[in-house]
Amino acid sequence: MIKKTALTLLTLVVLTSCVSPKVYKELEAKYAELKKENRKVTDANDILLQQKTIAENELKQLKSAYDEAVAQRDQLQSDYDSTKSNYDNLKNSYDALEKNSSASIAANSQKNRELLAQLEAKEQALSAENARLEKLKSELEERSNRVAELESVIAAKDAAMTTLKDAISKALTDFEGKGLTVEQRDGKVYVSMENKLLFSSGSWAVGSEGRRAVKQLGAVLGDNPDIAVLIEGHTDNVPYKGNGVLTSNWDLSTKRATSIVNILRENADINAENLTAAGRGEYAPVASNETAEGRAKNRRIEVILTPKLDELSKLLNEN
Repeated sequence: MIKKTALTLLTLVVLTSCVSPKVYKELEAKYAELKKENRKVTDANDILLQQKTIAENELKQLKSAYDEAVAQRDQLQSDYDSTKSNYDNLKNSYDALEKNSSASIAANSQKNRELLAQLEAKEQALSAENARLEKLKSELEERSNRVAELESVIAAKDAAMTTLKDAISKALTDFEGKGLTVEQRDGKVYVSMENKLLFSSGSWAVGSEGRRAVKQLGAVLGDNPDIAVLIEGHTDNVPYKGNGVLTSNWDLSTKRATSIVNILRENADINAENLTAAGRGEYAPVASNETAEGRAKNRRIEVILTPKLDELSKLLNEN
């Protein structure tokens, strides 16, 4: 009964151009918002990687400063030990000469005072260098922790998207070799379905095999409610020649994207606020339109999955 109702509704949708102007404008607005969100996650990802690079460079600089401080401390320790040895030798000489003459005693006394002054200066310099060394060590540890934190967030985000990609690949195993690909890049997951799996030529009605693929994709998305889902329709560059219901390839690509959204919305576990449909027409090809094979690849639906930015934004806003 549900399938018959859905078929009836689909027929009505096709006869009424599928999308009202109001819904069409709302979808265009949502697409614009998601483009901003997509740009935001891309920018956030770039900033995060830049901060990691800066933190790593600062870590190297602090490590170099730390090593230099250790060398200077060791040199001061060596100077201190040498001065202490000279002092001890002169003190012994002073003790031996004390019985001989007041002149020798006076000379040694002056020498001792000078050596004591040098020894005190060396001790102060050594103390200051040890304090600087401790400060550098603390900064080094702080930068190391910052780098580790950045790497952890990046790894966790990539791992989550990898897990999502693997789940989608597993769910859509039946459609391998039928114009469907799943890949991960730039922190997002891209699911591409060629039109031969979904639509007849010039149509935006999804066939039974394509509906099954979209349903299985929706089952995975229902388990990941915090993922933003952008559905983009694409065509080749051959001008649309239909019956007048559609005006262009862009119109066709938008209606096809909307058809995929409508199927996903049948899954109650998917938050409709996370769904956006957009038509790209022939303006984002993945292959040359000079060959039949290239045009077939360009006629596709792309589902772009983007993670939420809350954790990344929080980390980037920390000092």
